[in-house]
Amino acid sequence: MTARFLRGPARARVPGGVPGLPPARAATVPVLRARTAAVVCALLVLQLGTLLAPAHACGCGAVVPERGRVVAVAREESVVRWDGREEQLVMSLTVSGDAGRAAWIVPVPHRATVGLADPALFTRLEAATAPVRRTRHHFWPRDDDWPLDTGGGHAVGAPPPLPGVGVTGRQRLGAFDVARLTATDPAALTGWLDRHGFALPPHLSQALGPYVRHRWEYVAVRLAPRSAAAPLRGTLDPLRLTFRSARPVYPMRLSRLARAPQSLGLYVLAAHRMEPASAIGGERPRTTFAGRVADRSGPLADLARGTPYLTAVHQEFPSPASITGDHLLRRAAADAPVRQVIYEDRLRTLAGLPAWLLTVAGALLLALAATAAPTLRRGTDRGAEPSVSIAS
Repeated sequence: MTARFLRGPARARVPGGVPGLPPARAATVPVLRARTAAVVCALLVLQLGTLLAPAHACGCGAVVPERGRVVAVAREESVVRWDGREEQLVMSLTVSGDAGRAAWIVPVPHRATVGLADPALFTRLEAATAPVRRTRHHFWPRDDDWPLDTGGGHAVGAPPPLPGVGVTGRQRLGAFDVARLTATDPAALTGWLDRHGFALPPHLSQALGPYVRHRWEYVAVRLAPRSAAAPLRGTLDPLRLTFRSARPVYPMRLSRLARAPQSLGLYVLAAHRMEPASAIGGERPRTTFAGRVADRSGPLADLARGTPYLTAVHQEFPSPASITGDHLLRRAAADAPVRQVIYEDRLRTLAGLPAWLLTVAGALLLALAATAAPTLRRGTDRGAEPSVSIAS
């Protein structure tokens, strides 16, 4: 390839400068090059950090893909059922990425048994706790009403044994190859993961430390697609963990590893209305639904048998690194029902026309009529002929 240059007057070469540029501009070139290199390096570091982060933190634990692969949890739904002695933790994950296998690490306070739950459970939970939508009218126009409408809209809100490791059984449950692995030592868990092709990141191993001090155990479940050639994508079958617990708890500590803000949506089934004991470093938890389960049959009715009160809690974590521990749940002060109401505001109309416009127009017409009436009367008086009477 031949390079072509525009002909022009020759310029003197500045020592340390760039041929063809004035001295002032030539002096800035090394600075620009250094800044450009710094930006490129920063982007490369950021990209490498994304590619080399093999664990995705979620509220109920962490998902670790096979080496060299990526998995992301796009959505997570969880329900805690507690009858005073035993807790069931049902979780559903929607995942994406190119990993064909992954390990799901869930810390639990006692040894757990693992099984599948009905996928329709969360559909019923969403329907049972859905907000009530109501319409309310306003008289005067607002931002989205004519003539103040600017064309924009507003959406309506809405886990062969190693020392320290125990394998209590193996089974295939849908997309899960369940080892029902329990471990009381992160190093033993790291060894098990390494033997099965997974790499436990150092930061995740450190985050598991508090669970070791409190003598918690881990459930490590291997995730595998139904087809060996297909990666793990889509919504996985809900997984149910059952374990003894003197107090209902939802593991949240590993979420502090997340880089982006986290949003928690948690369903709780118990004998009474429940609430988080503290905010654990997030915004104040909000109860979006509280009430007794109305279902008489189906997956929600089956799970709620003996624990008929359903509470839905929502919480935002703008800074996940601030998360201080797991969510401990307690009975609320009262079993008062709660139902979120979403209002749709509409401009009041009459016969398809804004009521305010008709009112203003009517008032103007009345004002005009009141102003014109005296003038009309005076004109009538002037035009009247005087009456003459002739006496005979």
